[in-house]
Amino acid sequence: MGARIFRAALASSGAPWLQDADVLVRGPEELPEDALRAAAALRITEGEAYELVSAVWGKVNAEARALIGNVGELALVKLLTEATDAHVEHVAAYSDAFGYDIAVHARRYPLHIEAKSTVRRGRLAFYLSRHEYETMRRDPAWQLVVVQLTQDHEIAAVASVAAQWISAQAPQDTGPFGRWEACRLDVPPDAVVPGIPRLVPLLGAGRAGSLLRGAVSG
Repeated sequence: MGARIFRAALASSGAPWLQDADVLVRGPEELPEDALRAAAALRITEGEAYELVSAVWGKVNAEARALIGNVGELALVKLLTEATDAHVEHVAAYSDAFGYDIAVHARRYPLHIEAKSTVRRGRLAFYLSRHEYETMRRDPAWQLVVVQLTQDHEIAAVASVAAQWISAQAPQDTGPFGRWEACRLDVPPDAVVPGIPRLVPLLGAGRAGSLLRGAVSG
């Protein structure tokens, strides 16, 4: 019963440290004071509390990523449609088999965009599936695009991360009986390029074109 109460209270607390618990809380000794006080009141050990915090963070993080990811994809499709004359197709809306989310059908400048969206500032981390990674390796039109959203889910900025950087950071299968299926990449500022440079020849004027060139809204 105590564990159930602890999890429910933590999930609804809105504690600012929870969204970064994967970095801030790497063991029982790093639990914040509010979590320790709640655990003590419910007669939960620090070890148990740490496991519960990890479980709650995983659930909250997965739900937030799904929501923000979908919002970001839709916002980027709208932006691309406004800024170019190319046919823009949200392929992820009907299949996850492509290895990317958005196709920009332009004869001279085709692009297959894997969109990663965030509302957080100061830290950029995203998850890459093995399928997305393998698509990147064989598809020269593949491009990872970061969509920075405001708290109101409006696009504040757009940026790109090079396939070469991703390849250098991705895990390697080191034995015949193991294979990674997904990984998290923490991206430093110097690995991010403003805008989508590969689309610049297609971009028109106006706010949409400016954002896709690398301008920051607001």
